[in-house]
Amino acid sequence: MKYALIGCGRIAANHIRAALENRLEIAAVCDVRPETMEALLETCGLAGDASIRRYGDYLAMLAETEPELVAVATESGLHARIALDCIDRHIPVIIEKPMAMSMEDAEEIVRRSGEKGVPVCACHQNRFNVAVQETRRALEAGRFGRLSHGSVHVRWNRNRAYYTQAPWRGTWAQDGGCLMNQCIHGIDLLRWMMGDEVEEVYGVTKRQFHDYLECEDVGMAVVRFKNGAIGTIEGTTNVYPENLEETLYLFGEAGTVKLGGTSTNTIDVWDFADADGADGRNRGLQEGTRDVYGNGHASLYADMIEAVRQGRRPYVDAVAGRNALEMVLAVYLSCATGRPVKLPLKRVASTDFVELFERPDKQGVPPDGVF
Repeated sequence: MKYALIGCGRIAANHIRAALENRLEIAAVCDVRPETMEALLETCGLAGDASIRRYGDYLAMLAETEPELVAVATESGLHARIALDCIDRHIPVIIEKPMAMSMEDAEEIVRRSGEKGVPVCACHQNRFNVAVQETRRALEAGRFGRLSHGSVHVRWNRNRAYYTQAPWRGTWAQDGGCLMNQCIHGIDLLRWMMGDEVEEVYGVTKRQFHDYLECEDVGMAVVRFKNGAIGTIEGTTNVYPENLEETLYLFGEAGTVKLGGTSTNTIDVWDFADADGADGRNRGLQEGTRDVYGNGHASLYADMIEAVRQGRRPYVDAVAGRNALEMVLAVYLSCATGRPVKLPLKRVASTDFVELFERPDKQGVPPDGVF
């Protein structure tokens, strides 16, 4: 299967490695910075491969190389436009998180991919973590019983050097803050595990230490799910001096699980009323990872390749990407309005919150056209 990557920055090496592991033919890479493309290929041991074409214009790349699978890993504000261009050309696409920066764009990706029958995968690779998959199996088997509540904590560090490395980071138009960028994987897992259907979100965000950013560096929220369960979210890039943890707790009437590690890659607590001998292998499970992005990219790619070949929806589809985005935008909207926000959201975009922290008078005032 002929593969191309658009965007060769920080996460791109994980995509190339996943493509290589799944024996894809890497036909082209694209980035507006030639030096970034070359650095990526060097990192992945492909610098001398003349068969990989380099492009600064992704539309030219799509037309000339005719890839059968594309991954989009540019700055977040470009994800939706590029993805829709791929879908319109009937090219299956893997979209890095967040899938879009507005609900309208996310809904259009879902609609157009369904209308044209083009598989779209949202790159929430932590769903494929061993610990996460074991927990999901227990959940689907009914071992938790009725869910009471769950919580996610993403306690990481990002310093000035990280943000100045790419000027789009921490901007409302191209990135969002810690909830949209660093914490959206954990938020995706919480919503997915707790039944996906959300009634209401109440959240608060602040820009505490990164005063050179437009967006938040800490956010907290309470979520009411339609099944009666409650969820809490804590996300930040303010932890000193380095990443501390990404944890997910699930509490049911007959089971308790805590996933931990730097990216929900360990099982710290595993207790069920219907305990059996097989549970022993999960207690204390630790999946070694190269970095905070975990090992899920290869499995996500394998599933997407199979989905393309079988004409089915991928395991992590466009709706999953839409749902994760909606959660973050709901927290932003709740902070801006000072009140709980009912889901589903319609006309909400990250750019609705420009100057949120510069102008306190904007807080408590709904963005135009939202309500």
